[in-house]
Amino acid sequence: MDDVNTVTTDGAAKTEELKKCPIDFERHGPGFREGFVDQTHELHAKCPIAWTGSYEDHWVVSGMDQVFAVARRPEVTNFRDADGSVNGYKGISIPAYDYGPYDTPSFLELDPPEQTDFRKVLNPYMSPAAVARWVPIIDELVNACLDDHIESGSIDFIDDLATVVPAITTMGMLGLPLADWDVHSEAQHALMYTPPGSPDHERVMKIVMASRAALTDAVPEVRANPRPGFVDALLNATIAGRELTDQEITGTLMLLVGGGFDTTTALTGQSLLWLSQHPDERARLAEEIDTLLDPATEEFLRYFTPAVGDARTFSDNVEIDGVEFKEGERVWVSWAMANRSPDVFENPDEVDFDRTGNRHAAFGLGIHRCIGSNVARVVFKRMITAVLDRMPDFVIDPNAVVHYESVGQINGLVNLPATFTAGERRGPGLTTTIERAQKIVVDEQLADRVTARRGR
Repeated sequence: MDDVNTVTTDGAAKTEELKKCPIDFERHGPGFREGFVDQTHELHAKCPIAWTGSYEDHWVVSGMDQVFAVARRPEVTNFRDADGSVNGYKGISIPAYDYGPYDTPSFLELDPPEQTDFRKVLNPYMSPAAVARWVPIIDELVNACLDDHIESGSIDFIDDLATVVPAITTMGMLGLPLADWDVHSEAQHALMYTPPGSPDHERVMKIVMASRAALTDAVPEVRANPRPGFVDALLNATIAGRELTDQEITGTLMLLVGGGFDTTTALTGQSLLWLSQHPDERARLAEEIDTLLDPATEEFLRYFTPAVGDARTFSDNVEIDGVEFKEGERVWVSWAMANRSPDVFENPDEVDFDRTGNRHAAFGLGIHRCIGSNVARVVFKRMITAVLDRMPDFVIDPNAVVHYESVGQINGLVNLPATFTAGERRGPGLTTTIERAQKIVVDEQLADRVTARRGR
């Protein structure tokens, strides 16, 4: 990183002063993952609100106090002006994606009242009570994934477990066929791990468009054959006083698929890799799973922060933490770096299962905080618990691990091969289990909304 002048937080720092000391911030290159800890330390110490000329020029906010302040300000918006008719704001991605004719924002790139109405519609499908109904299905899927490999003594925890279970669960919550999970899987992961400008970009966009086309086709199909799930909920929603277009519904489904498929996969993979490298802590977690799983989950969320950050746009001139921002300027808010803030977390670069008061920002902060946090926590815990129970001595060769080429959006893994003492299978494999789970989902209407009143 270039020389970065000290930036005080007492009101003296000004925009132009900051821009005289830009940081070199290549978030989509391999150096970001490799140098994450050192760069985070330097930013926290010298420049928790910094300026970079990379990717359209933008601010970078890394300190927890500053992230908290920016994320909660009404003058900071997620809005994406898809057709350029309002203000030209570019949403939550830096650089912005180009989806061509399918370019419709999801509710993550809208402001209230539309954004608020979307959350009111979808929250009852992802409440703790609603997610609890899915646990038996999730457990069957997890065990089927392990059964398909447990006799061999080897597994790729990404390909064979962590990619599969979150994806199938998400398909069920959408109200779509569980077996269609692989239509969308590679597209959602590749969209996250492929850096801007990659030679693979054209291939990735083709499979992303295929995924989007399948979701587009699902909207009229569910309209003709109503059944519980996110698709049906959106078809019957009233957002800001009007019904949604099919294209708006598809845009929202893309968000739900992306969030549901990739983030929990990343968290699970990183956590299993860490547990392989720390056998004493793995043994302790297995022995004290009833009391330690919840704090361990929060600590893994803090330490590995699957969605590392999001972009925002300043909708007005505003001063935050002594820094003057101008309307239209872009800012990247780093949840991952905020979660390493030394003034908030003691020994922030260590995983500590005994950490208390773990108020991390792994799911974001403010009105756009992740709507699927309950689902992510439950699916992660069921996968980790089953692996510790059935493959307790697993070993991962770090030289065989394949990290995402770009971790600028999701801190994920492409492959995570492991070996372990072979065991006995307990039930049918994944294909048979998906067929059985599909019948249960339909018969028990699992994808239906659950309100507080219904749970009493």
